[in-house]
Amino acid sequence: MRFDLTDLRLFVHVHEAGTITGGAERSHMALASASERIRGMEDALGVPLLVRAQRGVQPTPAGHTLLHHARLVLRQMEHLRGDLGDYGNGLAGHVRLRCNSSALSEFLPAAMAGFLQQHPRISIDVQEAPSEDVADAVRSSLCDMGVASDAADLQGLATWALRPDPLVLVVPRHHALASAPRLALADAAHLDFIGLAEGSALQSHVARHAQRMGQRLRFRVRLRHFEAVCQLVGLGAGVGIVPLAAAQRHRRAHGIKALRLTDGWAHRSLVLCTRSPGELPQHALQLLQHLVAGATPTARE
Repeated sequence: MRFDLTDLRLFVHVHEAGTITGGAERSHMALASASERIRGMEDALGVPLLVRAQRGVQPTPAGHTLLHHARLVLRQMEHLRGDLGDYGNGLAGHVRLRCNSSALSEFLPAAMAGFLQQHPRISIDVQEAPSEDVADAVRSSLCDMGVASDAADLQGLATWALRPDPLVLVVPRHHALASAPRLALADAAHLDFIGLAEGSALQSHVARHAQRMGQRLRFRVRLRHFEAVCQLVGLGAGVGIVPLAAAQRHRRAHGIKALRLTDGWAHRSLVLCTRSPGELPQHALQLLQHLVAGATPTARE
């Protein structure tokens, strides 16, 4: 039984993508070559590694075992590259990071820009996901680290506070509710909402908590960016829910007012999470230290 690193990396990519086609794309490999490699691994073991269905693939029990060991081997190789990077010729470290919508929009761009300037041979792969999925991805070794809301279940992970990230209701400056310093979502649930696109981590977070309260928010339009939401709110098309940092950044340009939400789920902070700093490759540990050093753990009104 001989599996090379390309085999192991392909199998992990297939699992992450949910299809052999998606795994082949992530591995920069032709579909026929990827399928042949997977079949070769199964022939070598004498057992199927994937359950193939119309909508994708799932690992068999043997596949789960291979997946576990493949991640360990690949992570160890990342350690090796990180430790020997200074002696390599053209070697580049690669950090896999998952984050929620707010982190991607309001925190990470500036933080990553500084890091990438200081470390030109390290690249970062960033994927957006709801905070609960970010934590699960870190636990499952699908990424090196994550930035999520502290409202998520982070049990078993090492965490560092990065910055407060409360959610606010944004309304037009002269809206009937604009004089209220704070309110509960239930007080505004009857209004028309401007929301983020389907699949947005923040949109999923808001919709889930509204549903738990028995509320179904009415969205007139869904947009991709916080600034677009704030702009349309300022023009009187509806109200929206965005992070306080986004509301503060756009309030003057778009004529909006940010109202604090009293709901517990809206009181949150961004945290950095990972399995264990000791397990991280050197280049991933450098990114962790950079993000923690730039943290602002106290709120600004």
